[in-house]
Amino acid sequence: MTTIGLRRMRPRDPAEGHRAASPLELLFDLVFVVAVGFAASNLHEIEAEGHVSSAILSFAFVFFAIWWAWINFTWFATSFDTDDWLYRVATFVQMAGVLVLAAGVGPAMHGEAPVVVVIGYVVMRLALVAQWIRAGVSAPQYRSTAARYVVGVVVVQALWVALLAVPHAAAPAVIPFLVLFELLVPVWAESRSETTPWHTRHIAERYSLFTLIVLGEGLVASANAVIDGLRHAEHLGPLLTLAGGGLVVVAGLWWIYFAREQHEHIRGLPSALVFGYGHYVVFAAAAALPAGIEVAVSADAGEADLTRASVAATIAVPVALFVAAVWALALRPTLAPRWNVTVVALVLVVLASIAVPTASLVVTALAVAAIVVVLEVAARSPVD
Repeated sequence: MTTIGLRRMRPRDPAEGHRAASPLELLFDLVFVVAVGFAASNLHEIEAEGHVSSAILSFAFVFFAIWWAWINFTWFATSFDTDDWLYRVATFVQMAGVLVLAAGVGPAMHGEAPVVVVIGYVVMRLALVAQWIRAGVSAPQYRSTAARYVVGVVVVQALWVALLAVPHAAAPAVIPFLVLFELLVPVWAESRSETTPWHTRHIAERYSLFTLIVLGEGLVASANAVIDGLRHAEHLGPLLTLAGGGLVVVAGLWWIYFAREQHEHIRGLPSALVFGYGHYVVFAAAAALPAGIEVAVSADAGEADLTRASVAATIAVPVALFVAAVWALALRPTLAPRWNVTVVALVLVVLASIAVPTASLVVTALAVAAIVVVLEVAARSPVD
Protein backbone atom coordinates (compact mmCIF):
# COMPACT_ATOMS: atom_id res chain seq x y z
CA MET A 1 0.00 0.00 0.00
CA THR A 2 1.34 3.45 -0.88
CA THR A 3 1.42 6.57 1.27
CA ILE A 4 -1.79 7.87 -0.28
CA GLY A 5 -3.73 4.76 0.62
CA LEU A 6 -3.91 3.12 -2.81
CA ARG A 7 -3.38 -0.53 -3.65
CA ARG A 8 -2.02 -1.90 -6.89
CA MET A 9 -5.01 -2.97 -8.96
CA ARG A 10 -3.91 -6.57 -9.26
CA PRO A 11 -6.39 -9.04 -10.78
CA ARG A 12 -8.55 -10.94 -8.31
CA ASP A 13 -8.18 -14.71 -8.02
CA PRO A 14 -10.94 -16.32 -10.15
CA ALA A 15 -10.98 -19.25 -7.71
CA GLU A 16 -11.13 -17.08 -4.59
CA GLY A 17 -13.21 -18.73 -1.88
CA HIS A 18 -16.28 -17.14 -0.30
CA ARG A 19 -16.33 -14.34 -2.89
CA ALA A 20 -19.53 -12.38 -2.42
CA ALA A 21 -20.96 -9.05 -3.48
CA SER A 22 -19.31 -6.20 -1.58
CA PRO A 23 -21.24 -3.46 0.25
CA LEU A 24 -20.13 -1.05 -2.48
CA GLU A 25 -21.59 -3.28 -5.17
CA LEU A 26 -24.86 -3.51 -3.25
CA LEU A 27 -24.99 0.28 -2.94
CA PHE A 28 -24.23 0.56 -6.65
CA ASP A 29 -27.20 -1.72 -7.39
CA LEU A 30 -29.56 0.42 -5.33
CA VAL A 31 -28.95 3.37 -7.62
CA PHE A 32 -30.20 1.26 -10.49
CA VAL A 33 -33.46 0.67 -8.64
CA VAL A 34 -34.22 4.34 -9.36
CA ALA A 35 -33.34 4.12 -13.04
CA VAL A 36 -35.23 0.86 -13.60
CA GLY A 37 -38.24 2.24 -11.72
CA PHE A 38 -38.33 5.37 -13.88
CA ALA A 39 -38.06 3.31 -17.06
CA ALA A 40 -40.88 0.99 -15.97
CA SER A 41 -43.20 3.82 -14.91
CA ASN A 42 -42.69 5.66 -18.19
CA LEU A 43 -43.26 2.43 -20.12
CA HIS A 44 -46.58 2.09 -18.29
CA GLU A 45 -47.59 5.66 -19.12
CA ILE A 46 -46.79 5.40 -22.81
CA GLU A 47 -48.38 1.97 -23.18
CA ALA A 48 -51.54 3.18 -21.41
CA GLU A 49 -51.77 6.01 -23.96
CA GLY A 50 -51.96 3.40 -26.70
CA HIS A 51 -48.46 3.91 -28.13
CA VAL A 52 -47.24 0.36 -27.54
CA SER A 53 -44.68 0.11 -30.34
CA SER A 54 -43.01 3.43 -29.54
CA ALA A 55 -43.08 2.54 -25.84
CA ILE A 56 -41.27 -0.72 -26.47
CA LEU A 57 -38.61 0.87 -28.69
CA SER A 58 -37.89 3.75 -26.31
CA PHE A 59 -37.84 1.38 -23.32
CA ALA A 60 -35.44 -0.96 -25.13
CA PHE A 61 -33.02 1.91 -25.79
CA VAL A 62 -33.18 3.39 -22.29
CA PHE A 63 -32.94 0.00 -20.63
CA PHE A 64 -29.90 -0.84 -22.76
CA ALA A 65 -28.12 2.21 -21.34
CA ILE A 66 -29.00 1.14 -17.79
CA TRP A 67 -28.13 -2.51 -18.34
CA TRP A 68 -24.88 -1.87 -20.23
CA ALA A 69 -23.53 0.45 -17.56
CA TRP A 70 -24.36 -2.11 -14.87
CA ILE A 71 -22.93 -5.09 -16.74
CA ASN A 72 -19.62 -3.39 -17.51
CA PHE A 73 -19.09 -2.31 -13.91
CA THR A 74 -19.98 -5.82 -12.72
CA TRP A 75 -17.55 -7.67 -14.98
CA PHE A 76 -14.77 -5.18 -14.25
CA ALA A 77 -15.34 -5.44 -10.50
CA THR A 78 -15.19 -9.23 -10.52
CA SER A 79 -11.67 -8.98 -11.93
CA PHE A 80 -10.11 -5.83 -10.46
CA ASP A 81 -12.01 -4.71 -7.35
CA THR A 82 -9.41 -3.22 -4.98
CA ASP A 83 -11.94 -1.41 -2.76
CA ASP A 84 -9.50 1.40 -1.93
CA TRP A 85 -10.60 5.04 -1.80
CA LEU A 86 -9.88 5.79 -5.47
CA TYR A 87 -11.84 2.74 -6.63
CA ARG A 88 -14.74 3.83 -4.44
CA VAL A 89 -14.64 7.41 -5.74
CA ALA A 90 -14.65 6.19 -9.34
CA THR A 91 -17.63 3.98 -8.51
CA PHE A 92 -19.46 6.93 -6.94
CA VAL A 93 -18.90 8.90 -10.15
CA GLN A 94 -20.53 6.06 -12.07
CA MET A 95 -23.42 6.14 -9.62
CA ALA A 96 -23.80 9.87 -10.22
CA GLY A 97 -23.99 9.13 -13.93
CA VAL A 98 -26.79 6.63 -13.26
CA LEU A 99 -28.77 9.29 -11.41
CA VAL A 100 -28.28 11.76 -14.26
CA LEU A 101 -29.39 9.10 -16.73
CA ALA A 102 -32.44 8.34 -14.58
CA ALA A 103 -33.40 12.02 -14.67
CA GLY A 104 -33.45 11.89 -18.46
CA VAL A 105 -35.43 8.66 -18.81
CA GLY A 106 -38.85 10.33 -18.93
CA PRO A 107 -38.09 12.93 -21.62
CA ALA A 108 -36.18 10.41 -23.74
CA MET A 109 -38.98 7.85 -23.61
CA HIS A 110 -41.55 10.52 -24.49
CA GLY A 111 -39.78 11.37 -27.73
CA GLU A 112 -37.45 14.20 -26.74
CA ALA A 113 -33.77 14.23 -27.67
CA PRO A 114 -31.90 11.94 -25.23
CA VAL A 115 -29.46 14.64 -24.14
CA VAL A 116 -29.60 13.93 -20.40
CA VAL A 117 -29.53 10.17 -20.93
CA VAL A 118 -26.43 10.44 -23.12
CA ILE A 119 -24.69 12.76 -20.65
CA GLY A 120 -25.32 10.42 -17.73
CA TYR A 121 -24.36 7.40 -19.80
CA VAL A 122 -21.08 8.94 -21.00
CA VAL A 123 -20.18 9.94 -17.42
CA MET A 124 -20.63 6.32 -16.32
CA ARG A 125 -18.62 4.91 -19.18
CA LEU A 126 -15.71 7.36 -18.92
CA ALA A 127 -15.44 6.73 -15.17
CA LEU A 128 -14.95 3.08 -16.02
CA VAL A 129 -12.31 4.05 -18.59
CA ALA A 130 -10.31 5.55 -15.73
CA GLN A 131 -10.57 2.22 -13.94
CA TRP A 132 -9.33 0.34 -17.00
CA ILE A 133 -6.35 2.69 -17.28
CA ARG A 134 -5.48 1.99 -13.67
CA ALA A 135 -5.86 -1.77 -14.22
CA GLY A 136 -3.59 -1.62 -17.26
CA VAL A 137 -0.88 0.18 -15.30
CA SER A 138 -1.08 -2.18 -12.33
CA ALA A 139 -1.46 -5.52 -14.16
CA PRO A 140 0.98 -5.82 -17.08
CA GLN A 141 -0.41 -9.19 -18.21
CA TYR A 142 -3.75 -7.52 -18.92
CA ARG A 143 -2.37 -4.24 -20.27
CA SER A 144 -3.26 -5.02 -23.87
CA THR A 145 -6.81 -5.98 -22.90
CA ALA A 146 -7.21 -2.84 -20.80
CA ALA A 147 -5.85 -0.65 -23.59
CA ARG A 148 -8.38 -2.09 -26.04
CA TYR A 149 -11.20 -1.39 -23.60
CA VAL A 150 -10.01 2.18 -23.16
CA VAL A 151 -9.76 2.85 -26.89
CA GLY A 152 -13.01 1.10 -27.71
CA VAL A 153 -15.07 2.76 -24.98
CA VAL A 154 -13.70 6.25 -25.64
CA VAL A 155 -14.38 6.02 -29.37
CA VAL A 156 -17.93 4.81 -28.88
CA GLN A 157 -18.62 7.51 -26.28
CA ALA A 158 -17.49 10.11 -28.80
CA LEU A 159 -20.03 8.63 -31.21
CA TRP A 160 -22.78 8.88 -28.58
CA VAL A 161 -21.96 12.55 -28.07
CA ALA A 162 -21.99 13.04 -31.86
CA LEU A 163 -25.47 11.50 -31.88
CA LEU A 164 -26.76 14.65 -30.20
CA ALA A 165 -25.88 16.60 -33.37
CA VAL A 166 -27.85 14.19 -35.58
CA PRO A 167 -31.36 15.35 -36.55
CA HIS A 168 -33.82 13.95 -34.04
CA ALA A 169 -35.81 12.14 -36.71
CA ALA A 170 -32.69 10.27 -37.86
CA ALA A 171 -31.51 9.23 -34.38
CA PRO A 172 -33.55 5.96 -34.24
CA ALA A 173 -31.71 4.75 -37.34
CA VAL A 174 -28.30 5.54 -35.83
CA ILE A 175 -28.80 4.22 -32.29
CA PRO A 176 -28.80 0.49 -33.24
CA PHE A 177 -25.34 0.88 -34.78
CA LEU A 178 -24.01 2.57 -31.63
CA VAL A 179 -25.49 -0.23 -29.53
CA LEU A 180 -23.78 -2.76 -31.79
CA PHE A 181 -20.43 -0.96 -31.42
CA GLU A 182 -20.82 -1.03 -27.62
CA LEU A 183 -21.50 -4.77 -27.70
CA LEU A 184 -18.47 -5.38 -29.91
CA VAL A 185 -15.98 -3.61 -27.62
CA PRO A 186 -15.68 -6.49 -25.09
CA VAL A 187 -15.56 -9.02 -27.93
CA TRP A 188 -12.67 -7.13 -29.52
CA ALA A 189 -10.86 -6.44 -26.23
CA GLU A 190 -11.13 -9.91 -24.74
CA SER A 191 -10.59 -12.01 -27.86
CA ARG A 192 -7.39 -10.31 -29.03
CA SER A 193 -5.44 -10.89 -25.81
CA GLU A 194 -5.68 -12.62 -22.46
CA THR A 195 -9.21 -12.59 -21.08
CA THR A 196 -9.73 -10.95 -17.72
CA PRO A 197 -10.01 -13.26 -14.67
CA TRP A 198 -13.74 -13.63 -14.04
CA HIS A 199 -14.98 -15.15 -10.81
CA THR A 200 -17.92 -17.14 -12.15
CA ARG A 201 -19.73 -17.60 -8.83
CA HIS A 202 -19.38 -13.90 -8.07
CA ILE A 203 -20.74 -13.00 -11.53
CA ALA A 204 -23.69 -15.36 -11.11
CA GLU A 205 -24.46 -13.85 -7.71
CA ARG A 206 -24.30 -10.31 -9.10
CA TYR A 207 -26.70 -11.21 -11.91
CA SER A 208 -29.07 -12.88 -9.46
CA LEU A 209 -29.09 -9.74 -7.30
CA PHE A 210 -29.99 -7.56 -10.27
CA THR A 211 -32.74 -10.03 -11.17
CA LEU A 212 -34.15 -9.55 -7.67
CA ILE A 213 -34.12 -5.79 -8.21
CA VAL A 214 -36.15 -5.92 -11.41
CA LEU A 215 -38.53 -8.59 -10.11
CA GLY A 216 -39.07 -6.50 -7.00
CA GLU A 217 -40.60 -3.80 -9.15
CA GLY A 218 -43.31 -6.32 -10.02
CA LEU A 219 -44.15 -6.76 -6.35
CA VAL A 220 -44.56 -3.00 -6.04
CA ALA A 221 -46.93 -3.00 -9.02
CA SER A 222 -48.99 -5.79 -7.45
CA ALA A 223 -49.17 -3.82 -4.20
CA ASN A 224 -50.36 -0.79 -6.16
CA ALA A 225 -53.20 -2.92 -7.56
CA VAL A 226 -54.34 -3.74 -4.03
CA ILE A 227 -54.07 -0.10 -2.93
CA ASP A 228 -56.08 1.04 -5.95
CA GLY A 229 -58.67 -1.65 -5.28
CA LEU A 230 -59.12 -0.54 -1.67
CA ARG A 231 -59.51 3.03 -2.86
CA HIS A 232 -62.16 2.10 -5.44
CA ALA A 233 -64.33 -0.59 -3.88
CA GLU A 234 -66.29 -1.15 -7.08
CA HIS A 235 -63.12 -2.52 -8.71
CA LEU A 236 -61.93 -4.50 -5.69
CA GLY A 237 -62.58 -7.99 -7.10
CA PRO A 238 -60.75 -7.60 -10.44
CA LEU A 239 -57.89 -5.69 -8.85
CA LEU A 240 -57.38 -8.27 -6.12
CA THR A 241 -57.34 -10.93 -8.85
CA LEU A 242 -54.75 -8.85 -10.69
CA ALA A 243 -52.68 -8.41 -7.55
CA GLY A 244 -52.86 -12.11 -6.70
CA GLY A 245 -52.05 -13.16 -10.23
CA GLY A 246 -49.15 -10.71 -10.36
CA LEU A 247 -47.76 -12.07 -7.11
CA VAL A 248 -47.99 -15.66 -8.37
CA VAL A 249 -46.25 -14.67 -11.61
CA VAL A 250 -43.42 -12.77 -9.88
CA ALA A 251 -42.89 -15.55 -7.34
CA GLY A 252 -42.89 -18.10 -10.16
CA LEU A 253 -40.35 -16.16 -12.20
CA TRP A 254 -38.13 -15.90 -9.14
CA TRP A 255 -38.41 -19.67 -8.63
CA ILE A 256 -37.63 -20.38 -12.28
CA TYR A 257 -34.58 -18.13 -12.30
CA PHE A 258 -33.10 -19.63 -9.13
CA ALA A 259 -34.05 -23.23 -9.94
CA ARG A 260 -30.54 -24.04 -11.18
CA GLU A 261 -26.98 -22.89 -10.52
CA GLN A 262 -25.83 -20.59 -13.30
CA HIS A 263 -22.13 -20.02 -12.67
CA GLU A 264 -21.20 -23.26 -14.42
CA HIS A 265 -22.46 -21.84 -17.72
CA ILE A 266 -19.63 -19.25 -17.73
CA ARG A 267 -16.67 -21.27 -18.94
CA GLY A 268 -14.85 -19.22 -21.57
CA LEU A 269 -15.30 -16.06 -23.62
CA PRO A 270 -18.10 -17.35 -25.91
CA SER A 271 -20.20 -18.69 -23.03
CA ALA A 272 -19.50 -15.56 -20.95
CA LEU A 273 -20.77 -13.37 -23.80
CA VAL A 274 -23.89 -15.50 -24.23
CA PHE A 275 -24.56 -15.43 -20.49
CA GLY A 276 -23.87 -11.72 -20.13
CA TYR A 277 -25.63 -10.46 -23.24
CA GLY A 278 -28.50 -12.93 -23.00
CA HIS A 279 -29.44 -11.48 -19.64
CA TYR A 280 -30.52 -8.30 -21.37
CA VAL A 281 -33.72 -10.15 -22.29
CA VAL A 282 -34.08 -11.51 -18.74
CA PHE A 283 -33.63 -8.11 -17.11
CA ALA A 284 -35.63 -6.10 -19.65
CA ALA A 285 -38.55 -8.55 -19.55
CA ALA A 286 -38.60 -8.52 -15.75
CA ALA A 287 -38.48 -4.72 -15.74
CA ALA A 288 -41.32 -4.51 -18.29
CA LEU A 289 -43.61 -6.80 -16.27
CA PRO A 290 -44.52 -4.24 -13.56
CA ALA A 291 -45.41 -1.78 -16.32
CA GLY A 292 -47.80 -4.39 -17.69
CA ILE A 293 -49.41 -4.90 -14.28
CA GLU A 294 -49.84 -1.14 -13.93
CA VAL A 295 -51.35 -0.97 -17.42
CA ALA A 296 -53.87 -3.61 -16.37
CA VAL A 297 -54.73 -1.51 -13.29
CA SER A 298 -55.23 1.54 -15.52
CA ALA A 299 -57.35 -0.48 -17.92
CA ASP A 300 -59.58 -1.65 -15.10
CA ALA A 301 -60.17 1.99 -14.19
CA GLY A 302 -60.91 2.84 -17.83
CA GLU A 303 -57.76 4.93 -18.13
CA ALA A 304 -55.90 2.91 -20.79
CA ASP A 305 -56.42 3.52 -24.48
CA LEU A 306 -55.73 -0.11 -25.38
CA THR A 307 -57.63 -3.16 -26.55
CA ARG A 308 -58.06 -5.98 -24.06
CA ALA A 309 -55.64 -8.13 -26.06
CA SER A 310 -53.00 -5.40 -25.93
CA VAL A 311 -53.44 -5.10 -22.16
CA ALA A 312 -53.02 -8.86 -21.80
CA ALA A 313 -49.91 -8.73 -24.00
CA THR A 314 -48.20 -6.20 -21.73
CA ILE A 315 -48.03 -8.96 -19.09
CA ALA A 316 -47.92 -12.17 -21.12
CA VAL A 317 -45.12 -11.13 -23.51
CA PRO A 318 -42.61 -10.08 -20.79
CA VAL A 319 -43.37 -13.28 -18.85
CA ALA A 320 -42.84 -15.44 -21.94
CA LEU A 321 -39.60 -13.64 -22.84
CA PHE A 322 -38.25 -13.97 -19.29
CA VAL A 323 -38.95 -17.69 -19.09
CA ALA A 324 -37.68 -18.36 -22.62
CA ALA A 325 -34.43 -16.48 -21.94
CA VAL A 326 -33.77 -18.22 -18.60
CA TRP A 327 -34.58 -21.57 -20.20
CA ALA A 328 -32.14 -20.94 -23.07
CA LEU A 329 -29.35 -19.63 -20.82
CA ALA A 330 -29.53 -21.95 -17.82
CA LEU A 331 -32.33 -24.50 -17.81
CA ARG A 332 -32.17 -26.22 -21.20
CA PRO A 333 -28.83 -28.04 -20.64
CA THR A 334 -30.06 -29.40 -17.29
CA LEU A 335 -33.37 -30.84 -18.53
CA ALA A 336 -34.23 -34.06 -20.33
CA PRO A 337 -35.83 -33.60 -23.79
CA ARG A 338 -39.38 -34.23 -22.56
CA TRP A 339 -39.05 -31.53 -19.90
CA ASN A 340 -37.58 -29.07 -22.40
CA VAL A 341 -40.54 -29.66 -24.71
CA THR A 342 -42.93 -29.16 -21.80
CA VAL A 343 -41.36 -25.83 -20.79
CA VAL A 344 -41.44 -24.53 -24.36
CA ALA A 345 -45.07 -25.62 -24.71
CA LEU A 346 -46.02 -23.76 -21.53
CA VAL A 347 -44.27 -20.62 -22.78
CA LEU A 348 -46.38 -20.87 -25.93
CA VAL A 349 -49.47 -21.24 -23.74
CA VAL A 350 -48.59 -17.94 -22.08
CA LEU A 351 -48.38 -16.23 -25.47
CA ALA A 352 -51.57 -17.91 -26.68
CA SER A 353 -53.45 -16.60 -23.64
CA ILE A 354 -53.41 -13.15 -25.27
CA ALA A 355 -56.15 -14.45 -27.56
CA VAL A 356 -58.40 -14.83 -24.49
CA PRO A 357 -57.61 -11.53 -22.72
CA THR A 358 -60.13 -11.88 -19.89
CA ALA A 359 -58.44 -15.08 -18.76
CA SER A 360 -54.88 -14.24 -19.84
CA LEU A 361 -53.47 -13.39 -16.42
CA VAL A 362 -54.95 -16.48 -14.81
CA VAL A 363 -53.63 -18.69 -17.62
CA THR A 364 -50.23 -17.00 -17.41
CA ALA A 365 -50.03 -17.52 -13.65
CA LEU A 366 -51.05 -21.17 -13.99
CA ALA A 367 -48.53 -21.76 -16.78
CA VAL A 368 -45.73 -20.19 -14.72
CA ALA A 369 -46.70 -22.32 -11.74
CA ALA A 370 -46.72 -25.39 -13.97
CA ILE A 371 -43.19 -24.59 -15.17
CA VAL A 372 -42.06 -24.40 -11.53
CA VAL A 373 -43.58 -27.83 -10.93
CA VAL A 374 -41.86 -29.20 -14.04
CA LEU A 375 -38.46 -27.93 -12.86
CA GLU A 376 -38.93 -29.39 -9.40
CA VAL A 377 -40.06 -32.76 -10.73
CA ALA A 378 -37.23 -32.81 -13.27
CA ALA A 379 -34.69 -32.08 -10.53
CA ARG A 380 -35.83 -35.23 -8.71
CA SER A 381 -36.16 -37.46 -11.74
CA PRO A 382 -33.45 -39.72 -13.17
CA VAL A 383 -31.61 -38.22 -16.12
CA ASP A 384 -32.85 -39.69 -19.42
